Amino acid sequence: MTMRASDAQQKTETFHRLHEGPAPLVLVNAWDAASARIVERAGARAIGTTSAGMAWSLGYADGERMPVDELLAACARICRVASVPVSVDIESGFGDSAQAVREVAAELIGMGAAGINIEDGTLPGTRELASPEVLRERIAAIRGLDARFFINARTDVYFVPWEDPVACFEEALRRAKLYAAAGADGIFVPGMSSPEEIARLSGALELPLNVYAGYAGAPSADAFARAGARRISLGCGPLQSALGLVNRIAAEAFDQGRFGTMGEGMLSVGELNALFPATA
Repeated sequence: MTMRASDAQQKTETFHRLHEGPAPLVLVNAWDAASARIVERAGARAIGTTSAGMAWSLGYADGERMPVDELLAACARICRVASVPVSVDIESGFGDSAQAVREVAAELIGMGAAGINIEDGTLPGTRELASPEVLRERIAAIRGLDARFFINARTDVYFVPWEDPVACFEEALRRAKLYAAAGADGIFVPGMSSPEEIARLSGALELPLNVYAGYAGAPSADAFARAGARRISLGCGPLQSALGLVNRIAAEAFDQGRFGTMGEGMLSVGELNALFPATA
């Protein structure tokens, strides 16, 4: 599916503006067409996908284990039903070279995605950070496709062990600046939860800072905003919560022969069918 260029451009511009508003952009990340429409129905101004959630829903473990064709097919379905901008999490790019990653991004641009989330990550089988040069090259390659396609560059600095927390912060800042220079539009540092560190990092960057809130006990959106965050992602948290509910429904049915949990807050068939009025 290819979206009209004018519609795609409008959504991309809208997505940029959402990072500049009075309040942070909150992304309740989706993993399929139905979850995308549910999130939009609840008031989402944009849709972000969760790579982990998408992989689990398709029967794969997280970590670029799902085939790229399945990723793209799932994203096409989300872009088809969403009326708000869509940003796709492509992990480290689903390709072994900058050119291969560029081709994945080109497919997403063609289906109308407004942006991507792309990470540096760790070396396979290790807890050692990948070289920032790899992501720099990939950002530059994608930037050449479309000057306004929103590239959110994620660094996993806070997901590897550090003896010195100051060194950890400094490495996150160093990588953020490298990715900004390569053409990134935003910086994502999951694992950074200290308001003081968020404030220091956001103050040192010209690009909007994205933080992660997909865990129990996460600070409020207001608290993140006061620290300087401009984008808040729930990531795979919503699907983890939804699957926890399915687990409770199943346990109640099998262990107690009761079905009360299932009936609490369930949407009607009519409500769900109404999410997709263009498909009969």
